[in-house]
Amino acid sequence: MEKTANIDKGLENVNIKWTKLTYIDGNNGILKYGGYNVNDLIENGAKEDEIQYLFLYGELPNRLDLELFQSKVQKGYELPDFVKDIIFELPRESDAVAMQMAAFSALATSTYNFKWNADLDRDQAAKAIGLMSAVTANVYRHIMGKGPVDLEPSDSFAESFLRSTLDRTPSEDEIDAMNAALILYTDHEVPASTTAGLVAVSTLSDMYSGIAAALAALKGPLHGGAAEASIMQFQEIGDPDNVDAWFRDNIVNGNKRLMGFGHRVYKTYDPRARIFRRYAEKLSANDPEAKKMFDIATRLEKIGIDTFGSKKIYPNTDYFSGIVYLALGYPLRNNIYTSFFALSRVTGWISHFMEYVENQHRLIRPRAVYVGPEDLQFVKIDERRGPIITS
Repeated sequence: MEKTANIDKGLENVNIKWTKLTYIDGNNGILKYGGYNVNDLIENGAKEDEIQYLFLYGELPNRLDLELFQSKVQKGYELPDFVKDIIFELPRESDAVAMQMAAFSALATSTYNFKWNADLDRDQAAKAIGLMSAVTANVYRHIMGKGPVDLEPSDSFAESFLRSTLDRTPSEDEIDAMNAALILYTDHEVPASTTAGLVAVSTLSDMYSGIAAALAALKGPLHGGAAEASIMQFQEIGDPDNVDAWFRDNIVNGNKRLMGFGHRVYKTYDPRARIFRRYAEKLSANDPEAKKMFDIATRLEKIGIDTFGSKKIYPNTDYFSGIVYLALGYPLRNNIYTSFFALSRVTGWISHFMEYVENQHRLIRPRAVYVGPEDLQFVKIDERRGPIITS
């Protein structure tokens, strides 16, 4: 059949929903959550807890609202025993995001007769956010050979997570950095993971299954994994003095991709990358390994921008984020940094799910254009030609 229909590969120019959650101006490097510029939020000390509330309720909370909301999130801090058992029975070398997916698939088994209900969804969403923190903490602990843990409530979502994974009291700088990282990854409109989750919940599947579907998409290296890939690139370079030769041999002459550069939406410097850069510089000052990675990254950044800036290719949010996680004490292992992406993005996922199911619901069912053979006649098996597979 002749290809007569237009196919929008990657759905790049397809709009699938209206949203009040996130606004992106890719040409000017602007990112807003619910009308608030992300730079303004972080510069004024917003907590991820407040951003979670903003996404679920459409406005920033007052202090009483925030405390009540935090108590709802904290209901998810204690994982059911069967979920802990599943996590700790998985091979320790497993991909961290795959472990998260297994945990949420298990949680979906306990959602009997789940119904989307605008009066109840936000309470369930708050608990799901808490569950993601508990799941991620236990996945990390399992990978590192530590035992299971229930998260302890604290003044902030970021602090509770840091305490549960680092087994110590984090500094204010560390809490601020983790909080900023969580905010920066909270949402980014409808990338692959959000879209995958939306497809799942458009069938009226439950919230946890939607999260599992989103995690499945995030696990792929073309969506998640960029923070790890950037750090691996810096480690391969090894020393700031090697940057120029490495760039010439690998990028200019080797035609390899410069990891952490370029974005489907942004045609200028990713506003999230600028903020991650500041935190990477600050935290790495006290960590020799992270400092070396930062020095390599900044030198490579200059050469990359000089080379690709004219093509509107600049650092994205993942370029410096791995250095922040490394300086916080998290090793480069098992796709852990991408699991932290999910820890933050679960808020955006669930908020898009609710916005779609409650206000715009329609089963997502695209079409495909058939271009194969037509009018073939069935031949019985014994009359068909010889084998194609020979070994």
